[in-house]
Amino acid sequence: MATVGQRFKTGSKCETSGIYAFDGYSDGSTTPSPTAEERVIPLSAGETFPPIRSQNKSAWWKLQRIT
Repeated sequence: MATVGQRFKTGSKCETSGIYAFDGYSDGSTTPSPTAEERVIPLSAGETFPPIRSQNKSAWWKLQRIT
């Protein structure tokens, strides 16, 4: 089970259902910014962490809250 604050990369399988926040691009770049809708996402166990589709970039996601 994941813990609040733990980070996950685009393409990884979600192990804990929860609310996840964008925590940076996996390539270390800082721009361009994701859209407001892409910054915080709900994800269920078994789903795959998505890329930032508006920028076609891989991202880091941080667990904010377990649901």
